[in-house]
Amino acid sequence: MTLHRQFSNDGKELIIAIKGKFDFSLVQEFRQAYHDIGEQQPTVLIDLRETDYLDSSALGMLLNMRKSLGKAVKAIHIINCRPEVRSILDISRFDKLFIIE
Repeated sequence: MTLHRQFSNDGKELIIAIKGKFDFSLVQEFRQAYHDIGEQQPTVLIDLRETDYLDSSALGMLLNMRKSLGKAVKAIHIINCRPEVRSILDISRFDKLFIIE
């Protein structure tokens, strides 16, 4: 399991990429990834391209991030989901809370 955080060159996007399992073992690392986002109100992209597992604690972490960031970001996108991960997000109705691409 690996989490990688990167800002775009212009600082308008914060990309958080998760590789492997997205579960409770990443709670502290995930919080740290979005904790200090600066004042530019970036768009947050959660890249799940290499995420092969997502559990209820990961869903909770995404909800906590959304609540914590509030208006500090323009939008939160969940991108590059594998079909099995997308299915969990759809069942959980996360398409009503996040932009899923």
